Amino acid sequence: MLPILLKTLPFFALIGTGYLAGRTRFFPPEGVAWLTKFVFFFALSAMLFRFAANLSLSEIFDLPFVLAYLAASSLLYALVMALSRLRGRSVEEAAMEAQCAQSGNTGFLGVPMLVVLLGPQAAGPVLMVLTVDMVVFSSLITLIITGARGGALGLHTVKALAMGWVKNPMVVSIVAGLIWSGAALPVPGPVNEYLAILGAAATPGALFAIGASLAGRGLTRLPDAVWLSFAKLVLHPALCAIAAFWLFPVDPVAAGVMVAAASLPVAGNVYILAQHYGVAPQRVSTAILISTAASILTVTTIIAWITG
Repeated sequence: MLPILLKTLPFFALIGTGYLAGRTRFFPPEGVAWLTKFVFFFALSAMLFRFAANLSLSEIFDLPFVLAYLAASSLLYALVMALSRLRGRSVEEAAMEAQCAQSGNTGFLGVPMLVVLLGPQAAGPVLMVLTVDMVVFSSLITLIITGARGGALGLHTVKALAMGWVKNPMVVSIVAGLIWSGAALPVPGPVNEYLAILGAAATPGALFAIGASLAGRGLTRLPDAVWLSFAKLVLHPALCAIAAFWLFPVDPVAAGVMVAAASLPVAGNVYILAQHYGVAPQRVSTAILISTAASILTVTTIIAWITG
């Protein structure tokens, strides 16, 4: 356990450094916004494209893997929604809480950290988890809230979802990389080196940005946020472990990466969705803060388990 903790600690120390910089206003909110934009549109996109372009489709897409992850995540989504409704929450709030419990920080934290900690073979499974989260569950929350508000689920909704995918640089980077790989085109040496240099900025930049963005968050709706953090950090990886190791024929290495990805804290983009729709932004914000702080123990424990 201690050797794994010592390996994960530098990643969380970078988050802590960003938090201190943001908390002391040495790094103002405007700086956080621009750093996040650089990581999102440039550094992380370069890393994702390079991973996808240098992997074959079979190394990324595996049907039993996708089915196992979808089954576990969908069950968690339904469970959290049902419990939220039993607690008297509206359909919109229940859906946002379910999104909070399911959607992990795979892009900014999982891709940079898990590939380093678990090796290059983790890249394909992590990309698959990221793709399913963005395409399936980010679309699901939009459909549920639109339906709950009495909106018609027509062509305009499909168009809005499609434009959301097209405007997401992570989706575009992965798809472009897979197309490049599928065409069996080698990545030219200078281009690959350029992508490697730019992509190398994703890890420190993303982790620092996570920490700095947490500095402005307060602790409100604490009981709800604690429950959602527990669902994300404990229930999600537990359900993924059951699905991947026992219910579906998933490769053990890929199954371990799936469980590690499921143990990541609540994704920051859930707060963006909560603000956009005006649904439970305070409890989502607090859940992000609590789950990120607690994930140093949960992620370390999960990685120690799957590597042991």
